[in-house]
Amino acid sequence: MTPPPAVCLGESMAVLIPESPGPLEHADGFRRSFGGAESNVACGLAALGVPAAWVSRVGADGFGRHLVERIAAHGVDTSAVLADPARPTGLYVKETGSGLDHPHDLGAGRSRMHYYRRGSAASAMGPELLAEPAAAPLLGAAPLIHLTGITPALSDSCHRLVRTLLGTPGRTVSFDLNWRPALWAGRDRQALRFLMNAATIVLLGADEAREVLGTDDPAGLRKLLPRPGVIVLKDDAHRSTSIAQDGSTVAEPALRVAVVEPTGAGDAFAAGYLAGTLRELPERQRLRLGHLSAAAALTVRGDLGVLPPAAVVDALLAADEAAWAATEVGPDGFRTASA
Repeated sequence: MTPPPAVCLGESMAVLIPESPGPLEHADGFRRSFGGAESNVACGLAALGVPAAWVSRVGADGFGRHLVERIAAHGVDTSAVLADPARPTGLYVKETGSGLDHPHDLGAGRSRMHYYRRGSAASAMGPELLAEPAAAPLLGAAPLIHLTGITPALSDSCHRLVRTLLGTPGRTVSFDLNWRPALWAGRDRQALRFLMNAATIVLLGADEAREVLGTDDPAGLRKLLPRPGVIVLKDDAHRSTSIAQDGSTVAEPALRVAVVEPTGAGDAFAAGYLAGTLRELPERQRLRLGHLSAAAALTVRGDLGVLPPAAVVDALLAADEAAWAATEVGPDGFRTASA
């Protein structure tokens, strides 16, 4: 069996989502789902036709078995996910705003995650994972390994694992900052600069860049991070900018989207951009594929959106600037200039 070209490593958790939006104290029932930055990227890659594996640890419990089954159902290779008999699967509760007049309501279209992950199975990952019989062949053969800034914040052993993977020679390693202030409380956030500078591809939001690195200026970022082959700076609903090692940039505006929920858009963008990278698309088309994937995620309640048919995607990747700018995305799908 041929190993997949992309391996995403990190924690995924069980998710409880209230049946209706509003403050959690008003929630009478919850539905079960799953979520995690790296597994989201793996699912996004698979949806784009790029075989991907997700490597992690879960508890030997129902939540762990459920999320592994769900992620595998998206076409992701989960053969290297280990079940820990001593530690639980991480859990988070997703709260969404209703827009109603209540002092604790988040507001329509806004969401907040409440995490219960301390001591989880994934937090026990370390460099020894690289010698596991199921994980070693995948990580050893994949042209692309995807990591995020969440994993090194989970524990000292997870931090060592990420540093080891970033030092892998002859491999494209992408690193999405995915800044989580609560996880880094009590830890040295400057370690993130070291980790990003050791990656081949760095993805980060403009707001994250300002908070963690003190600047979102492309030239300033390049001075702080000289080693990555490319830095991809995402400015929310405005644009994404690719910054090459020589400081040259390629910028592409985001699509106009009727946002249902923002969760998962960053992971979707990463999946699109990385799929474009593995396909060796021109840089502008890599950014566009990231925007297309993010737009799909923004129009659903959940982390994983549905892309339009391949013919529509191909047409948008090749569209001129006017046709791209005229495209609108909403819950009912993509509306192009020709629609």
